[in-house]
Amino acid sequence: MTHPPYPADRESLERDCEVEFFTGPGPGGQHRNRSRTAVRLAHRPSGQVVTATERRSQRQNLEAAYERMAARLAELNRVKKKRRPTKPSRASQKKRVEEKKKHSDVKRRRKTPTRDE
Repeated sequence: MTHPPYPADRESLERDCEVEFFTGPGPGGQHRNRSRTAVRLAHRPSGQVVTATERRSQRQNLEAAYERMAARLAELNRVKKKRRPTKPSRASQKKRVEEKKKHSDVKRRRKTPTRDE
């Protein structure tokens, strides 16, 4: 899945992100239910969404959300190395077969003997 590289600088984030403020969930003391301090950022080009609700300050939550969005976009922009397929060496294949034979013998000896044995 290829996607265009997304710029992660603050200017382009402010331009490309939709900012939404909402009431933070959970306990938090006075003023928590009344103030809309939690922040949700939605990056329109990539569809990524991040939230920040830790602080009681809307400005601090906004900064944290922008930092998280920049980190998420940097991860999306990272080019992953292509995996080179490998196969086991002949010696390791032989060793694996020998181990299987030993294990098989042990299991066979563990069985209850039949009448003709």
